[in-house]
Amino acid sequence: MTKPFSQRIAAMNAMYRLPANDGPTLPADVADRLIKFKATLLDEVHEIDEIVVLSKNGAAAIDIAVAIADLLGDIMVYCRSEALKYGLPLEEVLDVIMDSNESKLGADGTPIYDANGKFLKGPNYWRPEPKIKALLEKRGLRNI
Repeated sequence: MTKPFSQRIAAMNAMYRLPANDGPTLPADVADRLIKFKATLLDEVHEIDEIVVLSKNGAAAIDIAVAIADLLGDIMVYCRSEALKYGLPLEEVLDVIMDSNESKLGADGTPIYDANGKFLKGPNYWRPEPKIKALLEKRGLRNI
């Protein structure tokens, strides 16, 4: 049986000697780490241009779908690995964010859109940051 994704990320970080923290941790070089992470993500995001070219040049649908799947998968791996470096409980954070997203619905439980089709926040919307803060405080943020 395959290990859960989070365990595979932990094994990968260990294999490549990347930081891994079991609780929220803010390193002294956080700015430098974030700049490097942004560069890595931008490299991935620029792959979208290559996929657009494939699409415009009439590439096979399966080739375009594979490229999109690889792009999204790589981004998720980078993000999950980065969360582990900071000791962030990403799955729990994602649950909070999804709960917040679901709170955007209208009072009748249906999405609200503006004239351009943009999804709007409903009357019961709540920001996720306070709950994420409470989650991290509960786990004890450390500075290293």
